Amino acid sequence: MGRLMRHFLDLFYPLFKRIFDKQTFYYAACGGMNLVSSWVLFFLFYQYLFEKRIFNITIASQIYVVSAYTLSSALCFIIAFTLGFLLNKYVVFTDSQLMGRVQLFRYAVSSGFSWLGNYLFLKILIEYLQFYPSIANVCASLVAVFLSYLLQRNYTFIKEQN
Repeated sequence: MGRLMRHFLDLFYPLFKRIFDKQTFYYAACGGMNLVSSWVLFFLFYQYLFEKRIFNITIASQIYVVSAYTLSSALCFIIAFTLGFLLNKYVVFTDSQLMGRVQLFRYAVSSGFSWLGNYLFLKILIEYLQFYPSIANVCASLVAVFLSYLLQRNYTFIKEQN
């Protein structure tokens, strides 16, 4: 499947050859697809699944108040994490010599940092600057993209040094 996706992306690479090397193009294309799908899912979850409500969640007899945008963000993270790891491992960073479980652990760490930064920025945009949650999600995730790329390239899927 990864090879098929690379062949498909190779059809469009000549259009971007002057801007990106092939690996960066693959990362941008796969990441862009994952990002846009998470924006759509966030909107659908926020609007229709959680219906813009506030939820009281009880964990170990402790009640937590959780917003619809927090639940939407968490659910999107789980989906985007899974899709993103598979795309990065099998399409983008195929030359990494690290074992799959090491890559998965590193991806979880770097994705966790990216999600935390994204969530904090989302919270600031919504609660302090009064952005609409779906718009705030787009803005916050754009900020996290650059950090995520650096972490994936230089930590998660790093090539073995000779």
